[in-house]
Amino acid sequence: MAETVTNWAGNITYTAKEVHRPRSVEALRSLVAASARVRVLGSGHSFNRIADPGNEGVLLSLAELPQIVEVDTAARTVRVAGGVRYAELAATVHRHGLALPNMASLPHISVAGSVATGTHGSGDGNGPLASAVREVELVTAGGETVTLARGDARFGGAVTNLGALGAVTALTLDLEPAFDVEQHVYVGLPLAGLDHAAVTATAYSVSLFTDWREPRFNHVWVKRRTDRPLPDFPWAAPATEAVHPVPGMPAVNCTQQSGVPGPWHERLPHFRAEFMPSSGAEIQSEYLLPRPHATDALHALDGIRDVIAPVLQICEVRTVAADEQWLSPSYGRDTVALHFTWVDDFTAVLPVVRLVEEALEAFAPRPHWGKVFTVPSAGFRDRYPRLDDFRALADALDPEEKFRNAFVRDVLRG
Repeated sequence: MAETVTNWAGNITYTAKEVHRPRSVEALRSLVAASARVRVLGSGHSFNRIADPGNEGVLLSLAELPQIVEVDTAARTVRVAGGVRYAELAATVHRHGLALPNMASLPHISVAGSVATGTHGSGDGNGPLASAVREVELVTAGGETVTLARGDARFGGAVTNLGALGAVTALTLDLEPAFDVEQHVYVGLPLAGLDHAAVTATAYSVSLFTDWREPRFNHVWVKRRTDRPLPDFPWAAPATEAVHPVPGMPAVNCTQQSGVPGPWHERLPHFRAEFMPSSGAEIQSEYLLPRPHATDALHALDGIRDVIAPVLQICEVRTVAADEQWLSPSYGRDTVALHFTWVDDFTAVLPVVRLVEEALEAFAPRPHWGKVFTVPSAGFRDRYPRLDDFRALADALDPEEKFRNAFVRDVLRG
């Protein structure tokens, strides 16, 4: 490959025979039909080889397709092209007086890539980003366009699809009336005596951050919709200044804090769209497990914090509502998500990742598909009860396995 393409962090270099950036859906269809092996690259915010087509494959970017964002105010929906990022989508939707129900912490990531990997925001009642999707348009292996919508028996496998069904050219998402959010930050929440369910129930979205150097949470970010009651938060003190989740990083990159109200898309993410949140020198892992196990899981991690802390930048704890996507890490169960931002050193981090997985094993964790994990695929069938249904759907839409790479084949062997 003459061109070097890496992930967002720069620590994964993709292998491919060719890289293409088609400028029309027609060109995309022709490229897919003519290729033997294909993977589609979103914004590159993944930390494993889920997007890598291999040495003989073709890597496709949708970033140069027409950046369509079509809002239907009467139906409260938006049709968005596969290469559009959440920042651009949200700004357009907001101008129409509408909102997405939730956003991830980074608005810089692509819509299609985010929902394909089970990416989520935060909130007891908020499902993953895929929950807002009502229709998927994709180019399948033969170059045909296929549309799968709610009500179709196959839809449960269509959105969180690991890129195994085809190249997603557009998605239609549900919207709701625009709302304002204010963000309050609290500091020094002790782990001892933590009532996790009570803490996360205080607001629309709640995130807990710890560096695991002590049995406490450095910060708790509480995001309240201004059309809902003001939360009581008696467990920790309010922050006296703006903070960044990662100690030592500038808070200017973060969305407005200190309880200043603002539009939903400028408060639900942790980071401002106009700033990159960090240097990108990091590795990420995340595990999602049944929410009733949250407190026990946190104490299990506290038991190995002396191993975690030296290679950790920050750990974030969020909640996610159950959804119906077959390969979603939140499929069928309300979830707590334990996210780790590690230092950029695979040699030092991978042994700790294995120890974290051992500590969480009793709670049946499901790894985030776009992050670093070592969980063997042999256990996926038990954790994803619709895995066989997804494999059948992939076989039907891609009988020649054109969109499968080593990562996807390993998952489907589970």
